[in-house]
Amino acid sequence: MTQAHVPQQAQAAGQPGGLPPVHPSLSEATRLMAAGTYLDEEYRDAVIDELYVHEERVTAPSLGFDAARVLAHALRARNLEIAWALGILVVWILGVVVTRTALLLVLGPCLQLGIARLIRGTASPAPWYRTVPAFLLRWWARVLLALFGGVLVISLFGGFDSDAHNGAYRYGSSGNGGYDAFGDGFEGANSVPTAVTGPARLLGGGTFDAASQGFSPGLAWGVAGCFAVIALCVGLQRLQFARIMAGELSSEGFQDFAADPAQNNDNGRLKRLAAMIRVEQHARLAVYRADAPFRGAGDPFDPWSVTIQLRPRTSLGDRSPARVSNAEILRIVEPLIAQLRIPAPTVAAEALAVRDRLRQLEVTEYVFLPVDGLPSRAHAPYRDGDFEQHRAAALEEGGEARRHFLRIRVGGWEEHLVTTVFVRVHTQGGMLVLEIAPHVLPPLREDFFRADRAAHDFNCRAPLGKAAWALMRTPGSAFRSLLVVARAIGSTWHRLTGGYGRALPDGPARSVRELAAAPDTSLFQTMDYRRYVKSIEDRVTSGVRSALYEAGYDTGQFEQKIVNVAQGGVMIENSRGAISVGDHNTVRNEG
Repeated sequence: MTQAHVPQQAQAAGQPGGLPPVHPSLSEATRLMAAGTYLDEEYRDAVIDELYVHEERVTAPSLGFDAARVLAHALRARNLEIAWALGILVVWILGVVVTRTALLLVLGPCLQLGIARLIRGTASPAPWYRTVPAFLLRWWARVLLALFGGVLVISLFGGFDSDAHNGAYRYGSSGNGGYDAFGDGFEGANSVPTAVTGPARLLGGGTFDAASQGFSPGLAWGVAGCFAVIALCVGLQRLQFARIMAGELSSEGFQDFAADPAQNNDNGRLKRLAAMIRVEQHARLAVYRADAPFRGAGDPFDPWSVTIQLRPRTSLGDRSPARVSNAEILRIVEPLIAQLRIPAPTVAAEALAVRDRLRQLEVTEYVFLPVDGLPSRAHAPYRDGDFEQHRAAALEEGGEARRHFLRIRVGGWEEHLVTTVFVRVHTQGGMLVLEIAPHVLPPLREDFFRADRAAHDFNCRAPLGKAAWALMRTPGSAFRSLLVVARAIGSTWHRLTGGYGRALPDGPARSVRELAAAPDTSLFQTMDYRRYVKSIEDRVTSGVRSALYEAGYDTGQFEQKIVNVAQGGVMIENSRGAISVGDHNTVRNEG
């Protein structure tokens, strides 16, 4: 019986029960996000716009990945694609010249394919008023291309004989003037200038002339040769991506940070911005926009809060309860959460075999600061001592703009699924407020996740299969290349004329990790993040209850709102219903 392969996981670290976290710049999420910049030009442009063009924006927290390394690969991917786009456009232009403009007959249908893609857009699903015109235009272009291809194949083997047409369309015999391309000429020479000068001909009308009149064999071989060179460029571009995935973006090659070609360039702007990104993205202090303070953490998952009045326990008699502060409550809660790292088995060998991602749980204190009021991004409080200063001030103040949280993070599925729980405790006027805001970052998009497989599948194709793959994408290469060049020019113009280096600082408008997230999670992943959230919530509520009891307060009201049910489970009541934490629970909400 064969044994299933289980991916290798890190061994135990020095801290009891814990596992060493993977460095964000070497994580699997970083690697596949970098691969995504070679696969999706829209994602790549969004990364460059957010992190490279808008340099006034503070970077969103990067949970489990390195945004600076993703940006470096985004710029490298764009430079490579620009080089290929310019090369393909040059081949198209040379093809038009070599074939004496006959290649323009196919340019109309090729442009139609690109226009249909723009009309369709990237939304899934797209509205009918986009899909219907795109569908009709796409198939009209395919019919024209199929007609042109059939004419070309017949002409390659002399299927159109000038004698069969009685010399009616041979150049020179009709007295209309023209040229003799490749010695034999084009049988429908009059249609070529019309296709060049007439917009209707450029959109495919010349193809019908070619169908009825055909090419001479010499001209047909010239057109076929140009197509072959363009297809070769398209195939080599894909082959380059496959080699990148097998080299510096492979699981082994990505671990060598110093040898990464994307990091070894002379772009001074990239080096300057990458240094700022690496300071901001993993700091314990987040500068945020008022409309999205948790940007970068993913989607909120059932946030809730509990408010109780602090009453002394009757058993204290005449004694007064101790003053309970936010810091004191968190001091008791934090060790309870950290105990989730400890595996259940008591035998050392069995404990080391436990692979639960809770063993890599991270607990940190976190401060949110509004971006309003900062004179520049360089003045953002990321210097040594800034966090401690803001933490000390925010811990007890309970302010609206500056807020202190306990952040608990679990990076599951090789940092593809990130669960973050923000916990805030506030006491004011004899009241205690406990706020818990879980957030979930879904796994990466399926095409990013399967980047290795896509590259491997292309490498496994036979030469004929690779040629067919490239040939199918050759008609759209002209429009794609034009679009790549236009986007690069627009981005550069936007950066040079926007004046973002002197603009007022701003919080993150987008998170490059959230942009790369899939819309849904699998059932396994859903079960995992629900388990992480419930385990953390249980420990938090237990810690708060213990802190209140030790200080001498009555916990009855707190226990009424956080009700113990079966086997230590916890039901947290809120205005929307109930959340059950634990197993074998029966929760009934009657209202």
